[in-house]
Amino acid sequence: MSKFIKLNPDDNVVVCLEAGQKGESVAIGNQAVVLSDDIPVGHKVALATIETGADVIKYGAPIGHAIVPIQEGSHVHTHNLKTNLSGTIAYAFNQKLNEIRYAKRDLTFNGYRRSNGNAGIRNEIWVVPTVGCVNGQAQQIINRFQKEVNPENVDAIEVFKHNYGCSQLGDDHVNTQKALAQIINHPNAGGVLVLGLGCENNQIAHLKQFIGDYDAERIKFLVAQEVEDEIEAGVEILKEIYSQMMNDRREAIPLSELKVGLKCGGSDGFSGITANPLVGVFSDFLIAQGGTTVLTEVPEMFGAETILMARAKDRSTFDKTVSLINGFKDYYTQHNLPVYENPSPGNKEGGISTLEDKSLGCTQKGGSATVVDVLKYAEPITTNGLNLLSAPGNDLVASSALGFSGCQLVLFTTGRGTPFGSFVPTMKISTNSALFNKKKNWIDFNAGQLLEDKTMDQLLEEFIGYIIAVAGGEKLKHEESGFREMAIFKTGVTL
Repeated sequence: MSKFIKLNPDDNVVVCLEAGQKGESVAIGNQAVVLSDDIPVGHKVALATIETGADVIKYGAPIGHAIVPIQEGSHVHTHNLKTNLSGTIAYAFNQKLNEIRYAKRDLTFNGYRRSNGNAGIRNEIWVVPTVGCVNGQAQQIINRFQKEVNPENVDAIEVFKHNYGCSQLGDDHVNTQKALAQIINHPNAGGVLVLGLGCENNQIAHLKQFIGDYDAERIKFLVAQEVEDEIEAGVEILKEIYSQMMNDRREAIPLSELKVGLKCGGSDGFSGITANPLVGVFSDFLIAQGGTTVLTEVPEMFGAETILMARAKDRSTFDKTVSLINGFKDYYTQHNLPVYENPSPGNKEGGISTLEDKSLGCTQKGGSATVVDVLKYAEPITTNGLNLLSAPGNDLVASSALGFSGCQLVLFTTGRGTPFGSFVPTMKISTNSALFNKKKNWIDFNAGQLLEDKTMDQLLEEFIGYIIAVAGGEKLKHEESGFREMAIFKTGVTL
């Protein structure tokens, strides 16, 4: 295997697959390049001299420009490369749709059919506080319930704690209500206790307006200030909910009903070479089966957004995508913060130099399918296919947002590694084998095999089988560890 990989014929840099040493002569295709610097794994090296101001090309597109002359064989990174992005962009609708090459197959997963017709991949009991003031009481209810009852046919019992539900204004208050309503309605929950305090802004009566129609035998409510002992009352309610779940059984559900969130975090120089392309071809495959994927983390679309805009199914979807991008830019400027303050220190250490470098790799998770809809924060999915979702890049906030919109599962690619998990199963996919072998207690699947002995088609088949197994009940590493959290997006003032 070559020590370097050229991702596109037009590129003037290549990516280092193994550490390169200064003075070493390496063969890159028909070219011999002498390294003038030590090149860390995942970082870039110039194939030819790049003059000051000239574009650095990776993935066949500019990822920034040289700020000093870069000689052939030199390390190309933040010390000599700067983003091309600045200010706002006038977008034009130049549609360019792709054909998906995957055929429809008769595949199913073993999930739970809910009374409203939706399908879940877990059967869990959840306690959802309306306000952070009762987080502790919610935990006590679960603790006592588990002491008194040994529940069978329940995958997990969780309380999803948060700090909101009161002292919020405007969009923040509404976002909290939307997010909590979507958790309460999520098909991965077999039953939910909504626990309120009683004096909070997020009153249960108002929250119910966001919840809409619900199964009263599976979703129940308790206001702590209205009872003498909220712990005892809460335990009794959980027992009632559990009595409805005891006979729940998994059944074969068409793969077309799977809704999968696409997310990355702790990206490195291999993210756009292994894990993100793997997730991208899976996205295309699932969509070919009639299923749904959702791509988010809007700030990490900056620099690659025109690729997504060209794939909008129509002018209306294009306009919604433009609003999605510009809305997030406005969010930054309203707070007097730089729009393109990205990538992170960990990204840079892993070989990502600019936001375009990161975004061109990040958006590969969306494959090549047509963009069928653009969702607002905590807005439920209504159209099967590839959706875009408004949410930031923050790992837990974005992964939670994918769950709020109805994803039963999140695919999370990472080159640096992370142990977290959102309130829905969050599959960690490593970009490289070194991370997979080092952090087997964190990582669920190794896309680094693409740099070794597996073709994309071979690894995709393995990946499909694993996702079906997880949808059928096989637990991910964060589920085994008990790391389950959710986070709500906050934009404004707290009273």
